[in-house]
Amino acid sequence: MTTESEPTDGATAGTQLREAREAAGMSLADVAAKTRIPQRHLEAIEHDDFDALPSMTYAVGFARAYARSVGGDEVAVAAMVRSQLEQGGRARMEYQAFEPADPARVPPRTLAWTAAIIALLIIGGYVLWRGVLRDGSSVSPVASASPSPAAVRRAAAPVPVQTPGNGPVVLTATDTVWIRISDATGKRLFEKQMAIGESYTVPPDANGPTILTGRPNALRVTIGGIEVPPLGEPEKTIKDVGVSAEALRARAPSPAPTPSPSVSPGSAPPR
Repeated sequence: MTTESEPTDGATAGTQLREAREAAGMSLADVAAKTRIPQRHLEAIEHDDFDALPSMTYAVGFARAYARSVGGDEVAVAAMVRSQLEQGGRARMEYQAFEPADPARVPPRTLAWTAAIIALLIIGGYVLWRGVLRDGSSVSPVASASPSPAAVRRAAAPVPVQTPGNGPVVLTATDTVWIRISDATGKRLFEKQMAIGESYTVPPDANGPTILTGRPNALRVTIGGIEVPPLGEPEKTIKDVGVSAEALRARAPSPAPTPSPSVSPGSAPPR
């Protein structure tokens, strides 16, 4: 007889994680120290006892962190855990797009309260400033004076924007992250859990290379040394996103046009 959260076909997520841990020669204590997840929660995951975890969101997030620590496929493990929870009727809460991939990154309660107090002080200061601004007697006549032509020209000076040119595409891990690079035929060019600072150069002759990862925000992408925008939203799985130089240049924003310098009335035009 199967348990509430155990699928009837093939190995469960907990079984796969336990086998991966044993193959890596790690104990539960080693995984707990590496992921900062309580050992009792890791034991519950290995036994597919997801009712012992706080919620579906934490079950999926803890399983992903477990898989990363033992070199497993965190995306596949997360999908399996969600499937087991849905089959067992555990998915009573609405699933959130954000999953706590690592409990070490969850802010403490004290920090959350401090941030809330700071936000309230900022809002209160803005309301007070708006009230003073509406009072005409409180506005200094110096503040209403027209800016000088030189100040106008300095403000209108364009900010140079670097456009990615030719060069190798390099993916650098800014945090622990698992990635898979495949070409247009489905051939895997690279698959690994990268450590912080580790880099991978996409072969320039690769046929339509794409990436699969659950943490695009943990990658710094450059073309010829020039950084391009992130490949996706933080902690959100991306798939089949092109990582060739051509595909990345197509995603990069175009440089803004150079604005014409404005001249205040009565002043001499710039020479």
